[in-house]
Amino acid sequence: MSPSTSHTRAATSTSAASSESSEINTYKGQDRALRADRLGTAGLLLSVLAASAPLMVVAGVMPTVFGVMGMLGQPLLYVILGVVLMLFGVGYSEMSRHVHNAGAFYAYIARGLGPTAGAGASYVALVAYSAMQVGIYGILGFEISGLMATHLDLTVAWWIPALAAAALVAALGWLKIDLNARALGVLLVIECTLVVIFDVAALTDPGPEGVSFAAFDPGTLAGAGLGTALCFCIAAFIGFEQSPVYAEETSRPQVIVSRVMFLAVGFVALFLALGAWALTVATGPGAVVDAAAEQGPGLLFSLTETRLGGTFTDVLHVLFVTGMFAALLSFHNVVARYAFAMGREGLLPAAFGRTSSASGAPATGSLLQSAVSVLVVIAFAAGDGLPAGDPTTPVLRLFTWMGNVGALGVILLMAAASFAVIAFFARRGAARAQAWRLTASALAGLALVGVAVYTVKDFDVLIGAGPGSSLNWILPGIIGLALVAGLLYGVVLRTVRPEVHARIGLGNEAFQLERAAERGEPR
Repeated sequence: MSPSTSHTRAATSTSAASSESSEINTYKGQDRALRADRLGTAGLLLSVLAASAPLMVVAGVMPTVFGVMGMLGQPLLYVILGVVLMLFGVGYSEMSRHVHNAGAFYAYIARGLGPTAGAGASYVALVAYSAMQVGIYGILGFEISGLMATHLDLTVAWWIPALAAAALVAALGWLKIDLNARALGVLLVIECTLVVIFDVAALTDPGPEGVSFAAFDPGTLAGAGLGTALCFCIAAFIGFEQSPVYAEETSRPQVIVSRVMFLAVGFVALFLALGAWALTVATGPGAVVDAAAEQGPGLLFSLTETRLGGTFTDVLHVLFVTGMFAALLSFHNVVARYAFAMGREGLLPAAFGRTSSASGAPATGSLLQSAVSVLVVIAFAAGDGLPAGDPTTPVLRLFTWMGNVGALGVILLMAAASFAVIAFFARRGAARAQAWRLTASALAGLALVGVAVYTVKDFDVLIGAGPGSSLNWILPGIIGLALVAGLLYGVVLRTVRPEVHARIGLGNEAFQLERAAERGEPR
């Protein structure tokens, strides 16, 4: 065969493949696929890291773990959880090489544990990520309201900036994902840089006990608060697992998705362990628990005030807000893509399985999340008028209630995905070839189940309710209801619409099979 003939056939093949892909994506006039080649390694990494809101964790989560749980060994916890999530990533990333679907978690679970299980997981994912996103509006609005009172002498209710942020997120959610990635990246890089500057300042100007490694002593993890601390700390990692959600929009999903997952877990574990250690060094290991209990989120800002000055601290406050906004946008994008994948596969109305013709963004899913956000913020804002008296109560409830409901759902999804990976490769007869990956998945799955059990058991501590409060079962019950609803719908689909049930988790592959069937081609 001559080179010219070979090139001609290759070009013809490429053109045909492109034509077929275009036909699949716009089959019957519908945009059923997200646009590829929008994200590279850097863009995807910044997008998923933004969801973890590093500065919010350092300023908000860490003082809570120190002060409420009395857990000095928090830096060590981030290292341990980093190892567990690396084990999780071994199987999860391998799965990402075989399944490219914006439904990520539920698609993996469907391919491993069956379409009905995938349907249940899809509703859990939609509710969990939506809850986490909405919860951040509470703390964002509260912080902006405080900044306006301090610097502008303006008294503004927290829900006003929260609703303004929701409107801005809604507008950005319609843009191309690569534009969102750039915005997220700039905010993330700046906030991480400022935290690293604090870390260096704390180590060069330590507290009265000097540079101490006491926080890395395994003995500091003993105590009744360990399980609750694990729940708080693992929530700080949430975001890395979102990388497969964008697989359809990356240039090389087989390579980029797994690479980003490991980079994200490694970065978050190192960044948070260093940040938590710096807090113990700056305050003193013997004093950090009491200082965190007394000052709460103000601990970080008081330490930067004395070491780096008022201007740096003011900028850090602003970045605290922008970091939360970046997390809002990141979670919004994820929820919109889950809704898109579910609409495309018949788990939500078909209108959700469409993309914007202008930007390629999942427009209807974006609208859904924006509407949910506005309604929930308004509902909690109505609590300001209740006789309870403390106007901060509704906003703190919004953040803690929704955030912990979402974290519980994601932990359960990660555990289920770990076992789904094992089932997927076992069904394909590749269990022996993938033995070490499946072993890692099993270990990670068992560890995550343990964390989920602790999360439910200690939910009263996580949300600040009393041991006898009905909220201790009502709030986790939201995830339970989502799971049951999804499973029941999966059973209904299997009975009434078996062809729809069969394509759960297949994504665009389902439409290739559909077109082949219409042409009378064998599957």
